[in-house]
Amino acid sequence: MTRRTLAEWLAYQQQVHPRAMDFTLERIREVLGRLDLLRPRAPVITVGGTNGKGSVTAILDAVLRAAGRRVGLYTSPHLVRYEERIRIDGAEIDAARLVAIFERIEAARGAVTLTYFEYSTAAALAAFAAEPLDALVLEVGLGGRLDAVNAIDADVAVVVSVSLDHTEYLGHTLEAIGREKAGIFRAGRPAIYGSRAMPDSIATEAGRLGARLERLGREFDAERDGAGLAFRRGATRIAGLPAPALAGAAQYGNAATALAALEAAGLLPAAAAIAAGLSRVALAGRYQEVPGAVQWVFDVAHNPGSAAVLADTMIERRGAGRTVLVAGVLADKDAAAIALELKRALGARDLVCAVTLEGDRGRDAGALAALWEPLLGRPIATAASVADGCAFAAHAAEPGDRVVVFGSFHTVAPALEWHRLYSGARS
Repeated sequence: MTRRTLAEWLAYQQQVHPRAMDFTLERIREVLGRLDLLRPRAPVITVGGTNGKGSVTAILDAVLRAAGRRVGLYTSPHLVRYEERIRIDGAEIDAARLVAIFERIEAARGAVTLTYFEYSTAAALAAFAAEPLDALVLEVGLGGRLDAVNAIDADVAVVVSVSLDHTEYLGHTLEAIGREKAGIFRAGRPAIYGSRAMPDSIATEAGRLGARLERLGREFDAERDGAGLAFRRGATRIAGLPAPALAGAAQYGNAATALAALEAAGLLPAAAAIAAGLSRVALAGRYQEVPGAVQWVFDVAHNPGSAAVLADTMIERRGAGRTVLVAGVLADKDAAAIALELKRALGARDLVCAVTLEGDRGRDAGALAALWEPLLGRPIATAASVADGCAFAAHAAEPGDRVVVFGSFHTVAPALEWHRLYSGARS
């Protein structure tokens, strides 16, 4: 019998379950139980929240690996390759191994149907179970309480932040969304909250579940220490650490959150390893800077909260030149609120180009421009695709300018590929 390729498996997985998203845990727990994957042998840190999950998971992975620990890292969505979602000791899983794992999942599931995300979660856990690992870092997808990752009982659960996003699934208030995010907490285990503003529902749910809640700015924190940071949690004080290699002031809080989670899990390494990890951490698509005569920046900010962080970083790292903003925003995102956050980061000479995103959730560039022109108080160019928007920016930008491409994984992924080809053609 001919084996499916990875691409064929991924296409097939989108047809198995009648709904693309189905927020229940019974099916995934049943399949994980059949595969003996419900109780990982290594300590598990689960990371949820609206924004900042990618940064915290990247810091956790970098610090642990700098200390010589072998880490299984599961994140989503991917930017370019599906294999990015599952990393073992820093290396992406290879396609042949994924195919073999999917065949094993298919044999085990029987009549139980799984969603695309549930398949990927099961695949990550199967890959990790086959390796001698010291820790698992699992990033929650959408939500928390009923997300497939929550089928695993984490030793430490992290909620980095709560802001308005995916309101059609999680609720229309911060309190409602906070309740869903806090569903990853467990009785008697540490629950780390990584933002200074917190909905009351986080504490309420932690209390109801019996989790031990710790908050940034209270039980733990990171303070600027010269050009670096000092971390504190309880009796622990570590000064003289470098600032995280990720851009933006928000990364100080993200670093503190990651270090608090590591200490709560009994995995915090010596200061030298922490420093090495913070210095080496990298994360594609989060204020990812590509230097050159014209600097290119790629950021997947796609909701008002992440747009606010992007605006802060743009202001903090602004040079003398102009900014050319290339934006693609999905139809189910609050594009007006995103524009109002970005407005304070734009100067009078800066340019904005809206691009069309295709698909069921796509938004037309003309519609985005019509919405944004009165909000941003400037004319907005339009492009029929992300590639066309990048070409517009490359033509408009002059030496000393920067191009910032943002708005979605669906925007940044093709932009990174366009820039790779464009840079290769110019070299």
